[in-house]
Amino acid sequence: CKMQTNRTYLFIAISSIALLTIVLIQVNWIIKTAHIKEDLFNEKLKIVLARTTEALSADKQACEHIESGKEKLEKQKIDSLLVHYMNYYNFHVNYSYEIIHHTLFTDSIKSPENAACYDASLHEAAHKNKWELILIIESKNFVFEEVGMLFIASIILILVVIILFWRSVQSLIKEKKISEYTTEFLNNMTHEFKTPLTNIALATKMIVKDTATPKENKIKEYSGIILEENEKLRLQVEQVLSMTALEKGEIPLQKTELNAHQLITDAVKYIAIQIEQKKGTLILELLAENRIIRGDKVHLINAFSNLIDNAIKYSKEKPDILINTFNNEQNIIIEVADKGIGIAYEYHKKVFEKYFRIPKGNMHDAKGFGLGLSYIKKIIELHQGDITLYSEKGKGTTFIITLPNV
Repeated sequence: CKMQTNRTYLFIAISSIALLTIVLIQVNWIIKTAHIKEDLFNEKLKIVLARTTEALSADKQACEHIESGKEKLEKQKIDSLLVHYMNYYNFHVNYSYEIIHHTLFTDSIKSPENAACYDASLHEAAHKNKWELILIIESKNFVFEEVGMLFIASIILILVVIILFWRSVQSLIKEKKISEYTTEFLNNMTHEFKTPLTNIALATKMIVKDTATPKENKIKEYSGIILEENEKLRLQVEQVLSMTALEKGEIPLQKTELNAHQLITDAVKYIAIQIEQKKGTLILELLAENRIIRGDKVHLINAFSNLIDNAIKYSKEKPDILINTFNNEQNIIIEVADKGIGIAYEYHKKVFEKYFRIPKGNMHDAKGFGLGLSYIKKIIELHQGDITLYSEKGKGTTFIITLPNV
């Protein structure tokens, strides 16, 4: 079992590393694509500028107007050429332009913050005409416009894959836990059923063995053992079936107005013999003034009985149990406290899970299937109530049940 668990976590670790690697490759690919798009953008920009500059230089009238500082007269022609070459090279951006004359242009002059950057070849070509055409574009947006949808789609897909992977890992871990709990449950069930079946078989053999010389008292004793062990088996089977039926909603609750104090008293009657046998003590401090609730009598008594039974089973020697009640707003609070072995904090939430039992190796000193607290929680929740626990290992446990008053 431990080896299988290690394999599961190894599989999760390897899968996580593989997914992280894929995500990093994808992000790196997006960044490289953005750089390639930027380089391609700059190349197209250079070509558009070069072709426009060549066309203007070839137009004697346009060239004279520009050189004499009357470039506004050629605005329509410059725009027309820029649009033409942008369409030709499939280069679509919002732009504005400037004409810089070499008499004003020095190496120290900086282009506007949002102007595109060009290499020296363009400047050298422009120097022949004593002027330079500068194209100003919204350079901060062009990369997003080029790869924006690809980037967004990739990020969304990465997030979806990560979420699905994480949910799959959670499901795998949950299924693994359920498998472990089920295996432990079957082991416990085998142990719990084996003892009464063995006792029944031994008692039956003794009755058959003594038929030659019947002894009424012995037969009565053996018959009592058979009936007692048979009742234990019946209750164990009933507990498993009740829990399964409750989860499927196949057992409708018969709710009526009930006295919570009377329910607790009835539960104590069913369990009192165990406390007497262990020479323990059980103190009732039923102080709630409003003790009327609406619920199913049988299931609530079973729930309280299970709590008291747990307190007995997990006591060190003699059980020392206190049950008290009080009111809080519109609720009745029922506390069942013991001074037993306690529950480590790491198991506080897990103890209410189906089949879960606090690990004790292969020891079966505490009987049960791990269904008791799960059954109790289910019953309390079906009565619109809540159950919590306060416990510390070696210092006892207190279960607190909250139920709404009528």
